[in-house]
Amino acid sequence: MPVPPFITELRARVGNDLLWLPGVTGAVFDDEERLLLVRRVDTGRWALVSGILEPGEQPAVALVREITEETGVHAEVLALTGVRAGQPVTYPNGDVAQYLDLTFWCRYVAGEATVSDDESSDVGWFALDDLPADLAESSRRRLRDTLEFRQDPAAGPAFDR
Repeated sequence: MPVPPFITELRARVGNDLLWLPGVTGAVFDDEERLLLVRRVDTGRWALVSGILEPGEQPAVALVREITEETGVHAEVLALTGVRAGQPVTYPNGDVAQYLDLTFWCRYVAGEATVSDDESSDVGWFALDDLPADLAESSRRRLRDTLEFRQDPAAGPAFDR
């Protein structure tokens, strides 16, 4: 997966040290209430579509961009459903990053779900009662946040206290 130029520039200054980065994740549902998932190349596991924000980019705009870039699907962001800090991740090259993830509930608008970049090896729509066994735990948690929000929007987005 290509590293964004702004990350390469930061790494030139900070080396492998921890970078705190904003990320976005989308729980995208179609009209049949199926969930859009990607099989990530880096882990081999199924996951919700996610990515990092470019400097100055608005979160919902970034997510729509990521969904289209990764899957060919055009989606509409409906609501923020979760705000959570993940655990630090150490990559094979020694780089360390930690992500503040904003999870959004999204609605399919158009497009054919297909592998559209080198970050995924597969893309598909899944019924909620037939999710892949190897769905990433972080995606399971973000999906739970979205489903809980959909049941009770007045409760607001989920976050760790």
